Amino acid sequence: MGSKFLNKLLLIAGFASLAHAAFSAAHHRTYLRLTEQEWTSLPLDIILQTVISLVVVVYNIIQIVGNFKEIRATVDMQQKTWDTLGNFPSFYTFNHRGRALSPGYKPPRLNEPDAQQ
Repeated sequence: MGSKFLNKLLLIAGFASLAHAAFSAAHHRTYLRLTEQEWTSLPLDIILQTVISLVVVVYNIIQIVGNFKEIRATVDMQQKTWDTLGNFPSFYTFNHRGRALSPGYKPPRLNEPDAQQ
């Protein structure tokens, strides 16, 4: 639990550093416009801050999210039996003794507005 918390703190620090690098790049561009200098590239410290912040953010996102799943669906399906592959809970129907106990019983329909349960 401690390392997850540390990874979250480092992720927040990485995002803050990335935002600071973007602000510094915009500030540098404004400075060049005010002094009427030609823009060639960003200073090395802004480039290094951006790259290091990006590496920190990507690493900590991977650490927080956890293990990746396989892209191919067949890898997950190989471990399941045929019975579990054909199991669709949305097609379950539940019959009960409502009709036998009360001859005038009508099951509520889900599409009707007065059927609230």
